Amino acid sequence: MARSTSPERSRGAAKGRPTASILNISEDDLRLSEQPGKGSLKIDDDELNAAFEFFDVDGKGRLTAKDLHAKLSVFYPNLPAKEVKALITEPVFTKEVLRRLLENNQLAGFDPVRQAFSVYDPHGTGFADIDTLKRIFTDLGFGDISDEDVSVLVEASDVDGDGRISLEDFRGMLAFNKPHKGDA
Repeated sequence: MARSTSPERSRGAAKGRPTASILNISEDDLRLSEQPGKGSLKIDDDELNAAFEFFDVDGKGRLTAKDLHAKLSVFYPNLPAKEVKALITEPVFTKEVLRRLLENNQLAGFDPVRQAFSVYDPHGTGFADIDTLKRIFTDLGFGDISDEDVSVLVEASDVDGDGRISLEDFRGMLAFNKPHKGDA
């Protein structure tokens, strides 16, 4: 009996190769990322530190599949453990391993901000879904957030003033929180 592949798993994959649904790339391409000299996804030290610290829940300087699953499942509630394990490419996954993985990859067309935003826009409307925002804040341990809290969040994030958080608003919010050259 042939195994069916859901559209979410197959989108972005080369013919006949299942994708890891988090990044919409094939498992084979993830394995190819270990080859030196393939770098195409640039990440600065601040971004790398923030990403690693987000997943390093115990502050031990290395990540496990359990660490990744604990955080990723907030954003991807139906994430299979197999896909998380595919992301851990070495027995001791440190910040330097993450740096090498990101610098030596096959992700030339990958837009990490767009991918991150898609978590907040699960219906593909082009705007963050309010119920999804509330769920994520709750699941991250911030408790239930009120409609007033959501209004403040939207107002603070809504760069273009249309009353909603779009991908471009999200990009602007990330750029706003990044230190500028020359700032002490």
